[in-house]
Amino acid sequence: MLETPLEFIESWNQWAKIIALISLGLAVISFLRYWLKYATSKEPKVKYDLINQKEITTLKTSSVFLIIALAFVANSFIDEIGAAWMVIRTFVTLCLSVIIGVIISNMLKFYYPFYVEKRLKKLRYMPRISPKTGKAMKLLSEEEEDVYLDEGMQAEENVFSIDYDVWVDEETGFTKIEKYSGHLHALQCPECNYQTFKVDKEQVLKQPTEMDEGELMKYFECTYCGHKESRRFNISRIKEAGADTETAPAV
Repeated sequence: MLETPLEFIESWNQWAKIIALISLGLAVISFLRYWLKYATSKEPKVKYDLINQKEITTLKTSSVFLIIALAFVANSFIDEIGAAWMVIRTFVTLCLSVIIGVIISNMLKFYYPFYVEKRLKKLRYMPRISPKTGKAMKLLSEEEEDVYLDEGMQAEENVFSIDYDVWVDEETGFTKIEKYSGHLHALQCPECNYQTFKVDKEQVLKQPTEMDEGELMKYFECTYCGHKESRRFNISRIKEAGADTETAPAV
């Protein structure tokens, strides 16, 4: 069996250690950038958006760099070895890296969202503090908040594309309106029980009027097992001019 030149092995070990350190550094930097933004954010809504938009993506990126670092570290202490064994070792390392990557990816896709949803729910309904009085503000109900939303905002809520939370300081009247995606995060699939049940598309079956509620059909599909399901929702009647409140969408 042909021997791999000693000079090549020494060079390989040196470069493997360098690449491992660079990859580890990138993994740490990627995670620390996110964590520092999260830790220094005081507003619950800002933290909510960071978790919702960045956390899983950041963890995936850091995991990729970490796997690369471990793969090169594991192959940075090679002694004299045959060329064929060098190829085999590289192939085995690649296979193990892919397997570990798939496991981490599945955990972040199917299991981690349960943990994320709990944190998002806690942040969304955490009492907001009024900058005017320093006291906790009141979160208005769906019926009460319409007074503070314009017609466009109410229309967004009626078709479930956007959901608004309205917080009010009852002493001073100071108001804070927070905007959230109307499409809920993945729900628990009734078939496989994974948190992978998402809205695939929506269809308005009946437009609402000032007299009657409308109807909306949501089509759900599980990204894991493929289970499909459709559910009907009511759309609130169009608010009449001069009316104070309107009935909120009901499931």
